[in-house]
Amino acid sequence: LGSLERLDRIGIRHTGSGADLAEACAPAIAECGGLRVGFLQRSSVYWPTNHEATAHGSGIAVIRGHTAYQVPAHKTRPEVPPMNRPGVPPIIVTWADREYLSAFANDIAALRREADIVVASCHWGLGEDVLDYMTEIAHTAVEAGADIVIGHGPHYSLPVELYRGKPIFYGLGSFSFHTGHGGRRHGDWIGMLAGCEVTRDGVAAARFRFVRHNAQNETVLCPLADEGATLDRLIERSARYGTHLMPDGGWVRVLR
Repeated sequence: LGSLERLDRIGIRHTGSGADLAEACAPAIAECGGLRVGFLQRSSVYWPTNHEATAHGSGIAVIRGHTAYQVPAHKTRPEVPPMNRPGVPPIIVTWADREYLSAFANDIAALRREADIVVASCHWGLGEDVLDYMTEIAHTAVEAGADIVIGHGPHYSLPVELYRGKPIFYGLGSFSFHTGHGGRRHGDWIGMLAGCEVTRDGVAAARFRFVRHNAQNETVLCPLADEGATLDRLIERSARYGTHLMPDGGWVRVLR
């Protein structure tokens, strides 16, 4: 709550946390260029014992995720070895909690009536994987009225998808810092700066560029030529979603 008080004091709008559940789920709305841009934030990466806001307790707004470990069926998954030998790993399945997901969709639909542009912000992820629950949340957000979905959590650049013409950035990597738990420095972390051209009709264009951090932990723009391996990997993974990434100067355009 102390952090929120400081943000209020310096005039920075915020969403996703608060003194109780209603405050944590409330949107942040900013006006820019004559447009009202609304933001909603949810987290699926949190400690369930004390992070989630309640009706009478402070915390963050969350969407619970669930995990199941299935015995692989060889006939339906030919790439998985048959179960006639020890050590065959399970198939990991994830999904978003229906009650939490429905509440998120309702909040987006309500914000849609108040704002020209709606941005859904989601804290999620595990390593470089785009898990099923992440896609489920992102698609639900767009279907409910979100124009842009911004994902964050893993310190990797994750694929970009255009779903119903709306950009979904599954993971922007490390934008603000390069220090991990215990103050350890991670100089190889890379982030993405997303840029969207918007009008009252929605998103006209989407793009991004890479960022890193200097010795003073300042965020600096990266020449695209220096990040060829990361870009190639991102192009390959985004193509699985039917998304084409096209270099354009220092930026990368997101196209169908």
